Amino acid sequence: LGKGSKAIVEFVSANPTGPLTVGHGRGAMLGDTVSNLLSWGGYDVDREYYFNNAGRQMRVLGKSVSERCNELLGLSSNFPENGYQGQYIYDIAKKFLKEKNEKIEFDGEVFKKYAEQLIFKDIESTMKRLGLIFNNFFNENDLYKDRSIDKTVNDLKKLGLIYEKDGAVWFKATECGRTDDRVLLKSSGEPTYRLPDIAYHRTKFERNYDLIVDVFGADHMDAYPDVVAALQALGYDENKIKVLVHQFVTVTREGQPVKMSTRKANFVTLDELIDEVGSDVVRYFFIMRGMNTHLNFDIDIAKQQTDENPVFYLQYAHARISNLIKRSNIDMSDFSMLSDLIDKKTSLIDEEHHLICKAINFPLIIKKSLRVLDPQLISNYLQDIASSFHKYYAKKRIISSNEKETSQNIAICKSIQIVINNGLSILGINAPERM
Repeated sequence: LGKGSKAIVEFVSANPTGPLTVGHGRGAMLGDTVSNLLSWGGYDVDREYYFNNAGRQMRVLGKSVSERCNELLGLSSNFPENGYQGQYIYDIAKKFLKEKNEKIEFDGEVFKKYAEQLIFKDIESTMKRLGLIFNNFFNENDLYKDRSIDKTVNDLKKLGLIYEKDGAVWFKATECGRTDDRVLLKSSGEPTYRLPDIAYHRTKFERNYDLIVDVFGADHMDAYPDVVAALQALGYDENKIKVLVHQFVTVTREGQPVKMSTRKANFVTLDELIDEVGSDVVRYFFIMRGMNTHLNFDIDIAKQQTDENPVFYLQYAHARISNLIKRSNIDMSDFSMLSDLIDKKTSLIDEEHHLICKAINFPLIIKKSLRVLDPQLISNYLQDIASSFHKYYAKKRIISSNEKETSQNIAICKSIQIVINNGLSILGINAPERM
């Protein structure tokens, strides 16, 4: 469906102010799975991570590390009220003092840069554990260096869509179909995030992508339509933009929600989640519900090695088929022979009819998922076909003394395994041969 077309998917895009949390996890898994889906559908896909290592948040980070260093040195400390807390800030401060033990004054920029490098290295390590590989890392700061920010304001001004009020620069969004005008530059001269977002998306069009996919959290719900409106006013085809907004995540343990706050540092990091339940479970749990619904990540269920855990249930179906094929001693390496092994004159039981019909539906599920860019359709499908297989296995004796019947049964099982394996590959989840 996407043959000859280029797509860019922007996701994660967390600023380097702290480790990746479960709050980032849902967008990360959604973006990566959608990228896999687009690649499966024939698109040439680039994965892009957009971040900002400048601005107020980064200054607060530098100040937070600086003051923790003062504490560790026994000096007076003036930790900022809105500073970043948690053990990770102390860890950065300890490492800084160990490596930078010269008795000289360090300005805020030194602390900021040091913390940024360590945190981004940690972010990349977490993403690697989840199989996330990006083609591009785009730094918002480059938009200031090459004057893209100024050009965007000037181009909107030429269209009569910029005015000044109370010392701030406003975008006349109401003339572009929005209900309210929006500030692009505060009276202090600092831009709101809408302005660099507009300039950044212009680069995506200039790089000639046919499809531009943005994966945002629900906190962007109000902002992105303003960005799209500005791009449309600047002459870009807004139909090329597909924005995927996912709702928030609640992590529960023993029936109780785990509180999360990046600033207060009472969050659950993605690394902690991977350590507890494994990367496959993390990936699957984040995409098994529709992006428009709130997600409850139940750690207790995620850790179970039973049918209650949907990942275990899926992978067990794949492994069970591998075991059947091994026990049957039938060569299943030549997929083209599968249909020949099924005797068209043989009456199939209902469970076999259901399995074959579900397998035939796989391409239709992929097409539908591509239209709406929602991998939940694939996870639902896989659960359904795995359930049908387990019922078939419970009712039918797969391997028997009847060689012809056994070959037919194994051919049906192998067909189902191929479909499960393909679906899991799109979801970025392993398909084990044994469990």
